[in-house]
Order: sequence, then C-alpha cells, then structure tokens
Amino acid sequence: MNKNIIYLNNKYIPLNKAKISVLDRGFLFADGIYEVIPIYNGKPFRSQQHLERLERSLKNISLPSPLNQTQWFNIFNKLIKKNKASIGCYHFYIQITRGAAQSRGHAFPENIPPTILVTLNKSTKNLPLEILMQGKSAIICDDIRWKNCHIKSIALLPNILFSEQAHKADSEEAILIRDGYAIEGASSNLFIVKNNTLITPPLSPYILGGITRDAILELAKLNNIQYQEQPISEAELKNANEIWISSSTREIYPITKLNNNPVANGKVGPIWQRMIKLYRDACNS
Repeated sequence: MNKNIIYLNNKYIPLNKAKISVLDRGFLFADGIYEVIPIYNGKPFRSQQHLERLERSLKNISLPSPLNQTQWFNIFNKLIKKNKASIGCYHFYIQITRGAAQSRGHAFPENIPPTILVTLNKSTKNLPLEILMQGKSAIICDDIRWKNCHIKSIALLPNILFSEQAHKADSEEAILIRDGYAIEGASSNLFIVKNNTLITPPLSPYILGGITRDAILELAKLNNIQYQEQPISEAELKNANEIWISSSTREIYPITKLNNNPVANGKVGPIWQRMIKLYRDACNS
C-alpha cells in the first residue's frame, strides 16, 4: 500500500493529517461502535452482512445510521482505489461515535453530527497455512464484561486486559468463561470439535455474533460437516478434540495448547484442516 488515505467526516485525507475534537464522545466515553470488514484482492468479504451488524449495533445504542449501503460501498471503493489495495489481504476499520458536543455531559447531546471514520489497513494475521499448521495457544479467563457483548462497542477495556493477559502468557487468545461455560474469545468466536461434530455457543447478549462464525456454519452445512450450536462447558472445552477461534482478521486459528496443556494430541485437527481450505476458497471466489 503506497499511501495511507482514510475517510473522516466526508473527507479523504492522509492518516497523519486526521484530527478529531477532544470533546468527541468516542474519546471521552467510548460512546460509539465499530466494524471490521476483510478485503481479498480488492473485494470486501461479506460486506453486506458486516454492514447489517453495524446497523444493529447503532440501533442498540440509539445512534441513527449516518449512511446507507450505497454510500458505504462508494467509500470502500474509493479507499481501495486511493490506497492501491486491489491485490492482497486488507481490512476496513469503521468507527462511528456520537460526535463532539460543546461541553462534556453524559446525556445524549442534540443536533450534532456523528464522527465517521473508515481506515484501510494491511492484514497481518492472514497467516500462511504452514504457520497455522503449527497451532496456536490460548488461556482461560473468567468473563468480567457487561451483559451487552452483542453490541460491537468501542468500549473494549475488558477485552484489552484479557488480551494483555494472553500476551504475557505467550498465547494468541483468552477464552472467556461465564457461569461455568466457555463463551467466546477476547476478540474472537469459539468453536470446538467433539466426536467429529463442530460445536459453537449459541448467540446471546454475552456473545458478539461473528460474520466469520456465520460463514463457518454455512460452509459446514454446505459440505456435510456435522455442527451444533449449544453451550460448551469448561470441562468440554478442556477435553475437546479440536479448538478453534475465528474473527474477520484472523480467519480461523487452530488452538493446540490451552493453559499450557495440549489440546487432544497437541496437533491441528482434520476438521480444521478441511474448514480452513473451504473458508479460504470462499474468500477468494
């Protein structure tokens, strides 16, 4: 990517020239939402589904949608062109906040425009298959977050603290446990394989429903891979044949070590190997 041009409030400008008010409610209160859309060779992947989730998040925080889908797609196309990003793996980061009022106050301000930011970034976690075949590690943490995790909020401090715990433990992810059940990762959805069946927790307010998660389930159905959406106990997690995490930037990572203990035989599993090929074929089709 030769340039680093972003979209900020109706302008296309270099990233290093971008500025927002210190009174922006995203800065002061984390009053906003975000979305991440992967791009493969100039084509946003499942962009409509991502924009639909963005709309749901906006609705859940009572923030009117500032743009329609046609306007979003125009922004995406211009950013890809301006950043010469038609070849390779990238992702859009979208952030919308309630904007900047004249003074700091908790109640929603009236008649101020939202702050709209879209950046285009080179993806660094789309790892080659030979690296993924080595597997990744994860730790287990108690889920201390609020009860509206289905909103893709920019208030990510608990997730950041979990991710730092994982980083200090030389692990890729923290898998969160709530009331004895594995919920999701700090920044990913969770899958296990048990007795040749793919299992993922059902959607609830405690889980951010991932677009990659949905794609995995669709591919499983199309390719006769048995799957279920059901709760995963901590014991089931620890005794799984395979563990995966998924997100728009990671795609699907195999977890072969959990709390420094091997998952099953400590090697990537056959169902993950099948799914990652199906997923990457879908991304590049």
